[in-house]
Amino acid sequence: MADEIQPRPASTVVLLRDGKAGLETLLLKRNKALMFAGGLWVFPGGALDPEDLEAAGGDEVRASRIAAAREAREESGLCPDADDMVLVSHWTTPVVEPRRFSTWIYAAPVTAQDEVVIDGGEIHDHLWINIREALARHRRGELPMLPPTIVTLLSLASYDAAAELVAEERNSPVPEVLPVIGEDEGRMAVLFRGDAGYSNGNASTAGTRHRAVLEGRYWVYQYDGVDPACPPLVRQ
Repeated sequence: MADEIQPRPASTVVLLRDGKAGLETLLLKRNKALMFAGGLWVFPGGALDPEDLEAAGGDEVRASRIAAAREAREESGLCPDADDMVLVSHWTTPVVEPRRFSTWIYAAPVTAQDEVVIDGGEIHDHLWINIREALARHRRGELPMLPPTIVTLLSLASYDAAAELVAEERNSPVPEVLPVIGEDEGRMAVLFRGDAGYSNGNASTAGTRHRAVLEGRYWVYQYDGVDPACPPLVRQ
């Protein structure tokens, strides 16, 4: 479409450390006054800057690594090594949205002893939390998130340690995700490839289910009857 808004390149990084009860990640709470994702819990990240592209010699994918490390440093004070990051997925904002991003999502371990420092402006709070506990708190409505965040956590919850995650994800296929937004029986639904309603944008279409549904204040990921050509976004 001629008037389709082109997505802006961006990246984010899931910062990881090994905790006593399993794998932990750092979540940041965005200022509720912000237009994009205000009040939601997110991973450190943001749009690519011209300096990131210059440092990468114009290579956009390499620049996304540099940007993710820079954003982590600016938003949390933590410094993951760009070369140690593993790419876990790539999400593009639905075409109907007024603000669109083409976002590389990385994961990277950080030193457990390093102190988190937030600016109190864009980021208002932070939380080191066991991934499974973060999911439980999301289901209780305590940690509101966007679908890419919750789907990423659901997938990474299958790992017990950071080293295991990095080793496995380094050689795993990288999902390319372009969601479609719909509504089914009054509930917001974010549809993924393989869902019966994906091609026509009608979330009420009967058939296969590959989507995230907003049940009140939390997202539920569904994958049922989908052709293997459209694998799940959550690691089984």
